Amino acid sequence: MSAPVLGGPLTAVVGGHIGFERVLAALALVALAAAVSRWQQAALEREIAVAVLRAFVQLTAIGFVIHLIFGSRSLLFVAALLCVMVAFGALTARRRARALPGVLPDLLLALAVSAASTLGAALALGIFPSDARALVPVGGMVVGNAMTAAAVALDRLAAEVAAQRARLEARLALGASATVALRPAVRAALRAGMIPLVDSTKTTGLIFFPGTMVGMLVAGAEPLDAVRLQLILLYLVLGAVATSSLLALVLVRRRLIQPGERIRELAGRPWTPSVR
Repeated sequence: MSAPVLGGPLTAVVGGHIGFERVLAALALVALAAAVSRWQQAALEREIAVAVLRAFVQLTAIGFVIHLIFGSRSLLFVAALLCVMVAFGALTARRRARALPGVLPDLLLALAVSAASTLGAALALGIFPSDARALVPVGGMVVGNAMTAAAVALDRLAAEVAAQRARLEARLALGASATVALRPAVRAALRAGMIPLVDSTKTTGLIFFPGTMVGMLVAGAEPLDAVRLQLILLYLVLGAVATSSLLALVLVRRRLIQPGERIRELAGRPWTPSVR
């Protein structure tokens, strides 16, 4: 399989160099969103302003970092940036899973394994070249989607465990191990983590065009080239999401099981599991 050429700048982006005046012009739509919020008294104006400012600062900063990495052509810098992405992704996902005990190390491992296995497979199969221009954006996409899926899955796991107190107690009382008792909750959590991406993959090209495809088309790429690259990314991200969700759930499930095959009490969701 020949690797798609991702190196080299796309010089046709929206007619050439994009200046800050175009960014400022796009703020008109942000003003529209704020106006709608104020009109409907949704009280989102502050959140919108903070989101816009954070996006500007964060993207500008990472733009300079990526520019330096591209200039250095060092894979060590690429690996360092991906490690930072994994760390911030784990910290972000932990906020949605605060009720679960000690999830940060599990999230770090799940995201790291997901990113390493996905990018490693892409390189081994010759899908992408071992070049910073390919690995940085693809790695960011993989880590971001893996983070979201793991966070949703763990949040759903906490909700399932809290909602199924009686069933869990009944299964334990009937002699089931904690692992078996938790299996339906883990299954539901895995589905919750994966379903959003599965559904968006089903509707790609019919209801919406993904960002990568849109960017390539705007940049002047051939439509079929844009489609093929988008398909590659969708398939890679789907694998990454499955890996991160499953690994995070398996690791956290371990922490939910106490000695004596008891299920640990969740923070903020007090209950007394059956003692066997």
